[in-house]
Order: sequence, then structure tokens, then C-alpha cells
Amino acid sequence: MNLDDGPLDPFLDDPSDPAALLDDHEPAQPLSDDERADVLADLAELGEFRTTLDPQGIDGITVECGDCGEQHFFGWDLMAANLRALLGEGRTHVHEPAFAPDPEAYVTWDYARGYTDAVNTLTKRH
Repeated sequence: MNLDDGPLDPFLDDPSDPAALLDDHEPAQPLSDDERADVLADLAELGEFRTTLDPQGIDGITVECGDCGEQHFFGWDLMAANLRALLGEGRTHVHEPAFAPDPEAYVTWDYARGYTDAVNTLTKRH
């Protein structure tokens, strides 16, 4: 298993998987060429974020959930696995929420972009 693929589904190949009770009313649609290009760009950008922010003690990205309104915390590997799942399957995998994440160790995508851009600008000047 590639660590970047995220955790394995604990019910994989289990005929009594509780998720089998859920109807999939909206099957995943393939990404358009533009959507695919956007996800590939996000993956590349995420790699830059990790390279820049991981040494600063940042563990990943936080995202406000549109369904529950709460912050969800994604480590670098899990966020990358979600983006790769979008590329391959058109949707992200179901996963367990982070266990007792330290909110101080996660930043928003916009913060990560701004911080990384600032570091890259300063590096180019010197």
C-alpha cells in the first residue's frame, strides 16, 4: 500500500458493510477536462504547501464543511489521497475525522497559499 493512498476501508470486501444500506442516489460523474486540470493544479500546490509548511509544524489543511459547518482537519497525506480519489473516481473517500487535532497545526488553503507565495517571493529576492 502506498501511504499517500490514505487509510484502507475497514469494511473492504465485507458483505455486512453498514455503508451498503446507503443508497447512492448520485453516482460519481467523470471530471471534465477543466476540473481535472484544477485538481492536478491543487495536487501540485498541496505539495508546495507541505514542503513549505511541514517544517514549520503545520500538519495539514483545515476546511469548513458545507454540510455541518464545522472545521474538518486533513493531514497532508489524507488531503492528497482525497484529491487523487477525485481524479480517479470523481469523489473523495469516506474517512474518519482526525482524532483530537490541534487546530493550531492546521491552516486554510488560502493561508497556505499566501504563506507559500510569500516564502517563495522572499527566496527569489535573495
